[in-house]
Amino acid sequence: MESLGELLKAWPAGKSLTDQADRKLEELLADPLVHRLREKHPELDEQAVRLNLNRVYQYVTEYRNCTNCPGLDQCPNDFEGHYTLLSCDTVQERVQLHDRKVACKKMIARRNEERIKKRIRSFYVDDRALKSGYSALEILDKDPTRAEAAYRVIEYIDRTKEQGLQPNGLYLAGKFGTGKTFLMCYLLHELAKADYSGVIVYMPDFVEDLKSMMHEPAKLRETVEMMKETDLLIFDDIGAENLNPWARDHVLGSILNYRMNRKPTLYTSNYELDGLERHFSFTSKDGDEVYKGQRLMDRIRPYVDVIMVTGDNKRGLK
Repeated sequence: MESLGELLKAWPAGKSLTDQADRKLEELLADPLVHRLREKHPELDEQAVRLNLNRVYQYVTEYRNCTNCPGLDQCPNDFEGHYTLLSCDTVQERVQLHDRKVACKKMIARRNEERIKKRIRSFYVDDRALKSGYSALEILDKDPTRAEAAYRVIEYIDRTKEQGLQPNGLYLAGKFGTGKTFLMCYLLHELAKADYSGVIVYMPDFVEDLKSMMHEPAKLRETVEMMKETDLLIFDDIGAENLNPWARDHVLGSILNYRMNRKPTLYTSNYELDGLERHFSFTSKDGDEVYKGQRLMDRIRPYVDVIMVTGDNKRGLK
């Protein structure tokens, strides 16, 4: 932003600096914003404005820039996303004007959004589902057939905000493309605003990646500990993974065993609970292991509220 000193130097030759300053002083004194400032601080007389001409000029200029805001990325003010705010006091009968930089609404909103995003970690989930904006009305109106499910998710969010982390998580079951992941991302986004941390894991890719983590014990330990300790853990599309006994019993089982009675775990799946149990009871290596499937489900079934998500397949639709 051009300073008042630079502006005065650019005035046509033949006019003294004093004349230029007097002209600029008259313009500022006539500005409605300065009128309001002087009404708020009656002690701010013409002499005080003259002595603080550069501060008052910057105050007025940045206010106008903000009134016609071109967006944060094109912010013309000296300090991006901030404007000058003036205050006044009197010390030993001398009026003193003070300026400070204040973050604008757009900058505050950006910082809040960045804070929210830092509280959410995703593994193999499309980031677009987490970065998009959300509104409760959009969640409810997007597909009337899933409105009941959406209401229950919103109720869960409200309960958590009022009462703290819930003893039970949610289990969203339904066919492909009905918006289960979208609803869970909305839940994470809303609860991140309330300072809850969250992790969402796309199960098919996570289980495949575990094979390489077997040879990186430090990375595996760090990943498992994060999933154990986060406030909200979501296993997305559970049941679609190709399980092996080690991933089922030593990784998934360990995480769920730690979290039950501590923190809620949430799920999306194309299976209902009985179908998920059958899925867990079979591995590509050892075949049918009904007992181990039941054992894992004992760490899921009692700790979730089931929500059936109905509606049309929206994948591929704009």
